[in-house]
Amino acid sequence: MSEPLSSAWLRRHFATAATPAESLYGDEGTLAERAGASTPAAVLVPIVDRGAENPAQLTVLLTVRAPHLKMHSGQVSFPGGRVDPRDASPEAAALREAHEEIGLDAGRVELLGRLPDYRTGTGYRITPVVGIVMPPFDPRPDPGEVSEVFEVPLAALLDPANHRRDSREWQGRTRHFFVIAHERHYIWGATAGMLVNLYRHLEQGRL
Repeated sequence: MSEPLSSAWLRRHFATAATPAESLYGDEGTLAERAGASTPAAVLVPIVDRGAENPAQLTVLLTVRAPHLKMHSGQVSFPGGRVDPRDASPEAAALREAHEEIGLDAGRVELLGRLPDYRTGTGYRITPVVGIVMPPFDPRPDPGEVSEVFEVPLAALLDPANHRRDSREWQGRTRHFFVIAHERHYIWGATAGMLVNLYRHLEQGRL
């Protein structure tokens, strides 16, 4: 692709490209195991447009989950959570959770579209909602849920050279998952898997 990634390119791509029907899972057994009932959830994949500072620079805003949480404590994640009955859609749930977790005003988010649902080994069916975040904004993390908010260049997250596979023993089984390491942050599991799916989706327009 001769044109560099930009918010304008992303808008055109999501408006015209077909969303992949299936996720690429880090753990090949997850889909078969969780094909039945699952808990609906949604996350916001917030791509920050800092065009005023650098026209070629897009970043992805990520969080670190608070260390005292019962599930996935200390892990890197997107803002998001369960879809509540009051949420009109996964998009509404993702925006609500982003506001609750990091104080992100929905008015600063331009929604582009969805990635395919991602099923987790813990029984969630996550809908990733991609949006462009327009600065300025001042993250205000809820200490009950988030210990840190940080940004990673989108180009680094989309570089396949940074995507690798790892494994660990969990509940008596070997689980395989994607890992994307960036500086002091170790991005793995569902978050890394959804970023790999974002890469696959965007590659449709870059070939």
